[in-house]
This record gives sequence, structure tokens and C-alpha cells, in this order.
Amino acid sequence: MRENFLSLLFIMITFSVLSQTIFGTWYSRNEETNIIDSVIEVYEKKGKAFAKVIEILDKTIKEPICQNCKDIYKDKPILGLTILKDLEKNGNEWSGGNILDPRNGKIYKCNISLSTPNKLKLRGYIGITFFGKTSYWERTKKI
Repeated sequence: MRENFLSLLFIMITFSVLSQTIFGTWYSRNEETNIIDSVIEVYEKKGKAFAKVIEILDKTIKEPICQNCKDIYKDKPILGLTILKDLEKNGNEWSGGNILDPRNGKIYKCNISLSTPNKLKLRGYIGITFFGKTSYWERTKKI
């Protein structure tokens, strides 16, 4: 009985700790349709935050390539594409990098932070944060 309690306590603590970080997998919504259309993995590499598309849920996209992108991203497959780069931790926020929106092909400066343990707030902007847009990703149920 005690072993079961300790196992349950360990699982609860592990989930609680994991849910206090920006790292993990997140659902991204298409803002026009409000439908979850992709799964994004946010990960750390050399002390910086990055993110890539790991699953495309929108089955209406026959060829998920970045048609509207420019330069090195032009006509690259969206699946596996790194869309968030080089964010550094600054207090409770990660900033200083950029984010690519594969829906429109534009690259924005970006900062991210946890709004709640299961909601990630992303602010993409040009120039200063005032001239931008805020989006939210929801943590997936995958552990």
C-alpha cells in the first residue's frame, strides 16, 4: 500500500515539475478556424529554446510545404521544420530569438512565457512588442 502511494506521489510530482516548463509538446491552433492543426515540440539546445513542428493534424493540407516562406525555408516541408530559434531565458520569459509562421511565411521577433502551467503565451512582433500579436499554445496530454 505504501509503495503504491509513493509511486503515485512520484508521478504527480514529475507531472507537476514537467508542466512548469516551456519545454515539451504543444498544440497550435489555426487562428482563422480556431482548430488545432499541429503539434510543436519546444526543446532546449545549448541553453536556448527552439521549437519544431512534429505533427500536422490538418488532413486537408495535401502537401505541407512552406510555400509562402522565403530564403532557406522556401518550399521546405513543414513537418520537422524548426520554427522557433535562439530564445534565451530572461526571468520568467524567453526572448531574443525569432519565430517563423509557416502559414504566412513571415519571421517575427518573439518572446514566450508560461501563462499557466499548460498554456504557452507567444508574442510575435516586428520592431517593438507593441506592434505584434499574441498567440497561445496548449500543452499536449503526451508525457
